Amino acid sequence: MQTRDQRYAVAVYEQVTKIKRKYAEGEQYKKYGAISHKLPILIHTAGLIQALAFVESRGQDIQKLLLADLNATLGLNDSPTLLERVRSAELGEYMRLTQQIMAALLWYKRFAQSVLDVDASEAATVLESEDRDG
Repeated sequence: MQTRDQRYAVAVYEQVTKIKRKYAEGEQYKKYGAISHKLPILIHTAGLIQALAFVESRGQDIQKLLLADLNATLGLNDSPTLLERVRSAELGEYMRLTQQIMAALLWYKRFAQSVLDVDASEAATVLESEDRDG
C-alpha cells in the first residue's frame, strides 16, 4: 500500500513529463512550471478558493491544465471541476482539500524544478512577462 505522498508523486511525475513532451517545442511548459511554483504561495496568502479562481480566470489553457491535473491527482474526477468542488465544500472538507492540495502542489513544484527545469526566480519572470503581454 502506498502513502498519499507516494501516490501524488507518481501521478504528478507522469503529468509533468507528459506536459514536457507535449509542449517542448514552444516552451509553454514553463508557464505550467511557473504556476506550480506560484500557486502554493497564492493559496497561503489569499486562501484556496481565491487562488484557484485566480488561476481559472487567467485564460491560459496550460495553467488551467494544472487545475485539471491537480483534480486528477487528488482523485476528484467525479466532481465537475476542482474549483466547483472547493467552492461548495463545507468547512471541514475545505480544510482537508486545502491540506491535500498543498501536499500535491509540493510535488508539482519539485517536478517543475527537476523535470521542467523551472526554478523559483524563472517562475516569477515567466508570470511577470505574461502579465505584461496580456
